[in-house]
Amino acid sequence: MKPTILIVDDEPGVRSSLSGVLRDEGYNVEAVSTGEACLDRVTRSPVDLIVLDVWMPGMDGLATLAKLRERQVDTQVVLISGHGSIESAVKAIKLGAFDFVEKPLSLDKTLLVVRNALRQRVLEDENRALRARVDRTRTMVGESDGMRQLREQVAMAAPSNGRVLIYGENGTGKELVARTVHSLSRRRNGPFVEVNCAAIPEELIESELFGHVRGAFTGAVADRRGKFEMADGGTLFLDEIADMSLKTQAKVLRVLQEQTMEHVGGTQRIKVDARVLAATNKDLQTEIRGGSFREDLYFRLNVIPVFVPPLRERHEDIPLLADHFMAEFAREYGRRQKTFDGGALAMLQHYPWPGNVRELRNVIERLVIMVPGDTITSNDMGFLGHGGEPPVPAGVTAVGRQTLHEARERFERDLILRTLAEQQGNMSRTAEVLGVERSNLYRKMRGFGIAPARRADADDEPV
Repeated sequence: MKPTILIVDDEPGVRSSLSGVLRDEGYNVEAVSTGEACLDRVTRSPVDLIVLDVWMPGMDGLATLAKLRERQVDTQVVLISGHGSIESAVKAIKLGAFDFVEKPLSLDKTLLVVRNALRQRVLEDENRALRARVDRTRTMVGESDGMRQLREQVAMAAPSNGRVLIYGENGTGKELVARTVHSLSRRRNGPFVEVNCAAIPEELIESELFGHVRGAFTGAVADRRGKFEMADGGTLFLDEIADMSLKTQAKVLRVLQEQTMEHVGGTQRIKVDARVLAATNKDLQTEIRGGSFREDLYFRLNVIPVFVPPLRERHEDIPLLADHFMAEFAREYGRRQKTFDGGALAMLQHYPWPGNVRELRNVIERLVIMVPGDTITSNDMGFLGHGGEPPVPAGVTAVGRQTLHEARERFERDLILRTLAEQQGNMSRTAEVLGVERSNLYRKMRGFGIAPARRADADDEPV
């Protein structure tokens, strides 16, 4: 579709000549003579670019631009004037104009500014679309008590400048919580910089965090900025903080205390302003007692503690998460969304999810790719009964991996899970198929950590 350009100028000759040139370039062009007419036109339907004269009777160009911004019209605006001044140009840019062109108009310069303004408009639209897509995939999904409490904590912590320490098992979504805190903070327009302290070798972690000067060590062939500098004005997320060495912990503590740092091999003090969020899957009090984590750094980081619950403690969120990931992967792979039948949902809710939300996401991606039909059944998810691993073939003994008692318990647990899935979570029918009393089945399930998916009727109440 051709871009639409609106020319606003009180001189008929300018409107006519500029319209002709822009139409020759392939644009749709409309023209009006006053600021009031401009405002009326953009309220009826959007345009891609406004070429706006500054000096007009009645409402001048700067006043028209101010009104456009008050009404939240974000169309690109190029101002033109036969009486250009630095003061007018500065005011126009402050009001959000893309550029300022003086009369008499140079056609080459005007066309270049128009092309650049339209290109900028396209980039901004693409950026908004990408942000919206990212926001959809980075949503804290769930309505359980644990998730409601987590969202409340994040909402209270985000607007402040306080440091946040995020606790939780691997795969629970600690990075997502950190990004949400950043996106709701006053620093949301600044950078979000992530450092995985467990993934960077000890000999490189200081350079990664603080940067280095050329020649600081073998391989340092040029100056390099560190993550603290890159996060200036924004947020620095230190993931797996407990895996950082005591030496590096001491340097991080100093930066947090003084808000200044030095490059590795450098002597110049550099001021940094980054809000620090940290995350760990370890008990830092235990790490402190063991001498592997500094207590003073713990107190600096643990201003606002936030706990992310494991997936096994929020069973009611599993169908919501499954649907969320299903929609995400259906878009990514260009396929129709699949649905889960009752047995499949029961299996999802009874599985213990040792890998938490990350494991669930991987399972849904696997199902989107591998299941040919539109409905996912418990038969498509047999691998969950074995913790995601292939089952041991019949007649083959897994020597050295489990005792006979452990193997029997594993078999009983898997059998209960499969039967529950086949009976769509109905406890009475499951007990009947297994040939046990309901009270015995409930005791077994409690012992295996299996929660009932639903209660079909009053007879299904636990005894």
